[in-house]
Amino acid sequence: MQIHQLYTENFLRNFTYLIELTNGKAIVIDPWDDEAINSFLTDRDLSLMAIINTHEHWDHTQGNEALIAKHGCEVWAHANGKGKIPGLTRMLDASEIINLENDVQIKVLDTPGHTFAHLCFLLSEAGIAQAVFTGDTLFNAGVGNCGNGGDATVLYRTISEQFYTLDDSVVVYPGHEYLENNLRFTLSLEPENTDAQNWLAKAIQADPVAAPLNTTVGDERKFNTFFRLGNKTIRTAVDCHDSSDKDVFVALRSRRDNW
Repeated sequence: MQIHQLYTENFLRNFTYLIELTNGKAIVIDPWDDEAINSFLTDRDLSLMAIINTHEHWDHTQGNEALIAKHGCEVWAHANGKGKIPGLTRMLDASEIINLENDVQIKVLDTPGHTFAHLCFLLSEAGIAQAVFTGDTLFNAGVGNCGNGGDATVLYRTISEQFYTLDDSVVVYPGHEYLENNLRFTLSLEPENTDAQNWLAKAIQADPVAAPLNTTVGDERKFNTFFRLGNKTIRTAVDCHDSSDKDVFVALRSRRDNW
C-alpha cells in the first residue's frame, strides 16, 4: 500500500489523494482533475476501484463524473451527501471498517462541523494508526471554516472528541495546502511559539508539488491554535481568560474567519 499526495495547483490549493494497493487497484480521495488522475493511473498501471469524497463541496467532487464514466467505479461518502455528491453508490457509516488489503484498513470517522455530510478516514496498518485523511475538518496548523453549511460548536466537538485523542505519530493529510497561512495565524496570536516559527520557515521554502510538508498529530499539539485551547497567551488574544474550551474554540474560529 502506498499513499500518493497530489497537489492540484488550483486557486483553492486542493490536495487529491490516491491509495495504491498491492493488487494493482487504487482508491482516489476527493478528485479535482480527472485527467491528471487518469494519467497517474496509467503511468502506474492501476485500475480505479472507488472514489471517496470527504464531503459534498464541489472542489472535492468535481472529478467524480468523468472518472465514473471512464472506470465505472463506485463512489463512497456520507449518507447526507445523497443528491449532492455525483454518482454516490455507497453510504458509509460512522466507525465502519473497510478492509483494503491484508493488514490495511480504513476506519470511517463521522466528522460534522465544516458540513454535516463530512467524513474523515483513519488508515491503519497491522492494527496501528498511520494516517488520517481529514478533508476540510482538520488542516495542517488549522481547522475548517463553518460558513458553508457548518457549525463551529459542532466542529469543536468533532475535533476534541476524534482528533485530540489520536496518537502523536498519525500523519495528517488535509484537503487543502494551507500550512504557511495557518502558521502565520498561529503567530499572530502566539508570536513566541518557536515550533510555529520553525515550521513557517520550512513552509515558505517548501514546494507542495514536489514534496508537500505534512504534520503529525503530535506536531499539531505544538502549533495548531485549535489544539491549544488552554494556552494562556491564546486565551488572552481572544479575550477568553476564564471561558470554556468550547468558547475559546468558537472565538478562535471567528477570529480566523476575519483574519
